[in-house]
Amino acid sequence: MSFALSVRTAALPAAVLATLALPAAPAHAAAASVTATVETAPVSHSGDAADDPAIWVHPTDPAKSVVVGTDKKGALEVYDMTGARIQRITGDYGNNVDLRGNIVVSADDEAAGGNGAMHIYRIDPATRQLKRLADVPTEVTAHGICLYTSPVSGKLYAFPNSTSGRVEQWELAVNGDAVTATSVRLWDAGSAVEGCYADETTGKLYLGEEDVGVWVYGAEPTAGTSRTKLDSTGSGGHITADTEGITAAGNRIYVSSQGSNDFTVYDRTTRAYLGRFSVSNGTAADDCEDTDGIDATSANLGPAFPQGVFICQDGSNGAPGTSGNQNFKFVPLQRITALFG
Repeated sequence: MSFALSVRTAALPAAVLATLALPAAPAHAAAASVTATVETAPVSHSGDAADDPAIWVHPTDPAKSVVVGTDKKGALEVYDMTGARIQRITGDYGNNVDLRGNIVVSADDEAAGGNGAMHIYRIDPATRQLKRLADVPTEVTAHGICLYTSPVSGKLYAFPNSTSGRVEQWELAVNGDAVTATSVRLWDAGSAVEGCYADETTGKLYLGEEDVGVWVYGAEPTAGTSRTKLDSTGSGGHITADTEGITAAGNRIYVSSQGSNDFTVYDRTTRAYLGRFSVSNGTAADDCEDTDGIDATSANLGPAFPQGVFICQDGSNGAPGTSGNQNFKFVPLQRITALFG
């Protein structure tokens, strides 16, 4: 049989033979690759512990900016731009964390031992330390979280969401150490959700439904529940479940495609898919695998990151074939914008 096949194909044109020799097309085009220049100290708990980072830009000294990361087994951790831990706050089971200005909010994940509330903190620019101000119980039992400062009203909002698919919008007002919180919108997005990003430049809320893809809603409290799809995990989509972290910087949106160990990239204005990249092993830090949360900014963060930074949680910290306590990797943003603009 093999002899007969070779005789028959030998008579075919060379172009046809070349086509027959090609391997099956991959589900997604190959990812470009970048490396990190900094990695944080590992979180204190082992196993699936680290999850989500949030970048705080110092108002007067960019080099003193910090990254707040979650250890969902019982702590928030604050790192400087060298990756050194400068504060550890116990008793917080935050799965996700986000910030606007000096206000930080974590989603105290009930599944990890928390109470499903939003924990509200304030960063002191002089000390770069977080102070806990209040706990706000949520209707949805918070798992994911993102914040939004309305360009219309100037009000601060939080979007806690849950593994049940429920999403809530809260108006937060912080005056000194006093916090006033009012629920203004509640809806069901479908199945489990977690990663989200609220974009002040477009007034849109990007919400990740883990097994489905990324939905785009209006971020204002009066926006209702109509939505469009940014991208999907299904046929024709570019995300490999789980859909996890979502962020934006400059003119790009980034999504953690957890199942393929890489990140999809979109135009922030048109929402067109532009490609994908991975964070690979380098001389200063190892790769990012099985990533949950991400964050990015194009702001100057000092000499190490003058054009901004992209941060990814590493679900398998260590050289290939090894695994230590999880941590976060810092990639100079220009290494990514050089690929995608």
